[in-house]
Amino acid sequence: MTLILWTILGYLLGSIPFGIAITRAMGLGDLRQIGSGNIGATNVLRTGNKPAALATLLLDSGKGAIAVLLARHFGGETAGILAGGAAFLGHCFPVWLGFRGGKGVATFLGTVLALHWPLGLIICAIWLLTALVSRISSLSALIAAALTPIFAWALGRGDLILVTAFMAALIFIRHSTNITDCWTGPSRASARSNYRSATSVRPVAGRLGREGAVTAGSGSATGSRIT
Repeated sequence: MTLILWTILGYLLGSIPFGIAITRAMGLGDLRQIGSGNIGATNVLRTGNKPAALATLLLDSGKGAIAVLLARHFGGETAGILAGGAAFLGHCFPVWLGFRGGKGVATFLGTVLALHWPLGLIICAIWLLTALVSRISSLSALIAAALTPIFAWALGRGDLILVTAFMAALIFIRHSTNITDCWTGPSRASARSNYRSATSVRPVAGRLGREGAVTAGSGSATGSRIT
């Protein structure tokens, strides 16, 4: 009964949509109507507000870590593992949003760090190095996730292989479109462009407002310039 309770609490904690809450609180609009529509930090960055993106990253990763640490402290190691996996599941499929959530990368990293910090540091380093080299954020997430169960085994944490394999599999499923983009010809360039543009895309509402002003001020002549 205790393990079930910690699993439920982990899921509820993981299902908190911090990205949506932060963007609304900062007047950035509904995150689900911006960019990719994802509720994670990468899409928050597309609003042009870096502090909001950083806050989302920290909170999304933190909720996974907190779920593990609380459950482990009060319920033991198995409770921590179950709560961490449930928090990750809650982020990907939050009940409050009709089970349409994020891709889970930040929550995955925070959960793994809390489960076994040496493993977490290795996976974070792999994720960061791959992102710097490839300039494709989804590729870095997929490689880091795929290697996590292997490194869990190598570090002697066989008890973490199942939960990390479960999270890795779900990350691959949530990134199915990105996988196609990364490996089908010209889409690779598009994926890199999307990665770089996350730091330069201006807020949607502001951009639309400026385009509307140009149209109103320039009359029919503007129509020939705007594509």
